[in-house]
Amino acid sequence: MTLRDKNQSAAIRRWEAWGILFIVLLGALLHFTFELSGGWTPLGAISAVNESVWEHLKLAFWPAVLWTIVEYFLARHSSRDTRPNFLLARAVGTYTMPVVIVAIFYSYTALTGDSILAVDLSSFVLAVAMGQMIGYRLWDSLRLPQALNWLGLAMLAVAAMAFVVFTFFTPEAGVFRDPVTGSYGIAPK
Repeated sequence: MTLRDKNQSAAIRRWEAWGILFIVLLGALLHFTFELSGGWTPLGAISAVNESVWEHLKLAFWPAVLWTIVEYFLARHSSRDTRPNFLLARAVGTYTMPVVIVAIFYSYTALTGDSILAVDLSSFVLAVAMGQMIGYRLWDSLRLPQALNWLGLAMLAVAAMAFVVFTFFTPEAGVFRDPVTGSYGIAPK
């Protein structure tokens, strides 16, 4: 590895570390924005509209997508090599976050029978960190064909559509059920 490659790896690692902070803070804010807006329906597409597991997954997904956009444009205009697999790496990292959150939540609640706020918050931070680190590893180490970026973009688009559609047309399945009210999606006013 050349000095230039080491410097690029360090720069990418710093970006991903800043991404953890950005995603966690914006995700925490998005937990409350729908309620604080008085239930403004369009905001429900990106904010948690209830306490269901599904709605909490948006708190990692949307900030990660926004960070991907910021990072993409800043990396393109910097002296750093953006690597041909940036979007695929970010998509895989972004998909990692909800998978980790769901795995931890359903594992520990199966044992305890109830959710624990400290565990939920910790799992959110852990999931974001894991997603960012996996994204970093893929972005920094693999040299994949540029065409796979289209796959990454498609992965992000499919997840974005699912989060929006299932917010407004919510299936009656456990992951979508608000444990506080027993409702699905945006509760009627």
